[in-house]
Amino acid sequence: MYVVIMGGGRVGLTLASLLISDGHDVTLIESDESLCADAAVELDALVICGNGTDTKTLEEANIKDADVFVAATGNDEANLLSCILAREYHVPKIIARVSNPDHEDAFHKVGIQHVISPERTAAGYLEKLITRPKVADLIVLGHGDAEILDMTVKNHEVVGKKIGDISPTEEYIIIAIHTNSEIKIPQPDMILEENTKISVLVKMEAVQKVTNLFAG
Repeated sequence: MYVVIMGGGRVGLTLASLLISDGHDVTLIESDESLCADAAVELDALVICGNGTDTKTLEEANIKDADVFVAATGNDEANLLSCILAREYHVPKIIARVSNPDHEDAFHKVGIQHVISPERTAAGYLEKLITRPKVADLIVLGHGDAEILDMTVKNHEVVGKKIGDISPTEEYIIIAIHTNSEIKIPQPDMILEENTKISVLVKMEAVQKVTNLFAG
């Protein structure tokens, strides 16, 4: 996946590092020369010292090839303008950081659906939104060795199977079934139905595999 990030501050730099460690290609755009220099040293990525509200800078970042564009500066106006410009290049997913939650409606009105407020999130959540869009919720446990994933069963390979036939394994265990606002403890003879929401405790290295297994 190719991700273009505008903003080399704490959020943008941390997000870029997380995505690069996950094996994704990243280009970072930052207008401050000092932050650019720091990012170029820290990141194994293309760092462009320029303004993401300028089409020439976006084109230098190959915005046309981007799968995701993230406006992560602390300036809501700049983030909004850059997102509008990114839409012109038909970037499939556009995510905006909003410093003032009162500005969220402005982003939604111009068609920017993914709006993240730092008061309610962090760079780690942005990374999950990009790399694991089928996972509705996520909690990291311990020292990052395991996660609890809430997801909706979509894969027909597991639909109709007994929970006892597919869980537990050495990589994961289904720990909850959510039906009609009620949480049920999984029993071996329960049948997994399509669109059922489940919670799964999974080892970190198997997250993508397990996500694909259930969410398809």
